[in-house]
Amino acid sequence: MTEPARTVTVTGSGTAEAVPDLLTVSIGVECRRDDVGAAYAAAGRAAAAISAILREHGVPDPDITTSGLNVRADVVWKEGQGQTVAGYVASSILAVRLRDVPGSSDVIAGAVAAGGNDDGLELGFADPAAVTAQAREAAWQDALATARQFASLAGTELGPVVSVTQQPGPSGPIPMAKMQRAMATDSVGIEAGQSSVSATVEVVWELRQTS
Repeated sequence: MTEPARTVTVTGSGTAEAVPDLLTVSIGVECRRDDVGAAYAAAGRAAAAISAILREHGVPDPDITTSGLNVRADVVWKEGQGQTVAGYVASSILAVRLRDVPGSSDVIAGAVAAGGNDDGLELGFADPAAVTAQAREAAWQDALATARQFASLAGTELGPVVSVTQQPGPSGPIPMAKMQRAMATDSVGIEAGQSSVSATVEVVWELRQTS
C-alpha cells in the first residue's frame, strides 16, 4: 500500500507600494424645483455645465461617467395638513477619472465652482498590474520562508509545489476624506503619497525526507 504524500500548507501575504497615478472623483449635482420636470431639467443643465468645465481642463469623454439621474419628493410637515410635497429634488453623480493627480485640485475647484459637490475622492492606479505582481511576489516569498521553516522543524525538506491559490484581499483604490466646497474652490493641493496593494496566496508543498 502506497503511503500518502506528506504536505505542508502555508498562507503568505505581501504588499507593494507605488505612487498613485489615478484620482477618481465623485461630483454630485442636486437641484430643487417646484415640479419634477423643472428639477430634472435643472439637474441636467448643471451636469452639462460641470462636464463642459471638465473638458476645458482636458478631461476626455471616456473619463467622465454619469452614474444616474434620480428625483425625490421634498416632503415637509405642515400643521393641520400633515406631510405635504414642497417640491422635488433631482440629483446625479459624475464619476471623473483624473490622470494628473498633482494638478487635479484645479479641476475639482472648477467643477465645484460650476455647481457641483465633491462627494469623495479615491486614489488608485491606472494600470495596477505591475504593483500587483510585486505584491504577489512578496506574498510568495513570505509563504516560501514559512514553509521552509516548517519543513526544517519537521526534519524534512520542501518538494514540488502541489497547488497555489490566490486569496481575495483588499487591493482597491484608497479612499480620501471628502472636501468641503470652500476648500475645493480654493484649490487645496492633493498629495498622492504612496498607496499599497496587498496579495495573499495559499501554497501547498510536498514534504520529502532529507537525504
